[in-house]
Amino acid sequence: MEELYKASLWQQFGAAIDMLDNALRDCPEEHWQSSLWPPPEDAPGLSDFWYLGYHTLFWLDCYLHNSEESFAPPPPYTLSEFDPAGLMPDRVYTKEELRDYLQFCRQKCQNAILALNDESASRMTHFGTRQMPYYELLLYSMRHVQDHTAQLNLFLGQQNIPVISWVSKAKA
Repeated sequence: MEELYKASLWQQFGAAIDMLDNALRDCPEEHWQSSLWPPPEDAPGLSDFWYLGYHTLFWLDCYLHNSEESFAPPPPYTLSEFDPAGLMPDRVYTKEELRDYLQFCRQKCQNAILALNDESASRMTHFGTRQMPYYELLLYSMRHVQDHTAQLNLFLGQQNIPVISWVSKAKA
């Protein structure tokens, strides 16, 4: 795989992760457990700011692992995201915990992209009913990070909290 493609993919994926980090960093403590939208009656908390950040990081980590079957997030995180009933984690994760998890995922992402070759990029992956080459899964995952980061930033903006709106390339 050409180095230009890997470098470009990392610069943009890393920028998406950096924007997520900015949103987590900029959320005031009084909004950490605020709901972004009305939560489902059977799963209160699923729309909380902290939870959306956690959900985004969990799936980033899982997709980078390339397999649901053998995936295990680092402690203190659990496999609650796999529960079809929408089981919440055992507790609210702190801003520091999620930002540490983000740094773990950021490094994992950069390493995965830099290690890509034609064979690994084209290897088929399976997540639920989705099947796609690993390279496409990386793009899918980047879109997932961007989507939830936009939701977090919209919420912060609605609370009149200044946010850094755009990161054009991954931080060094």
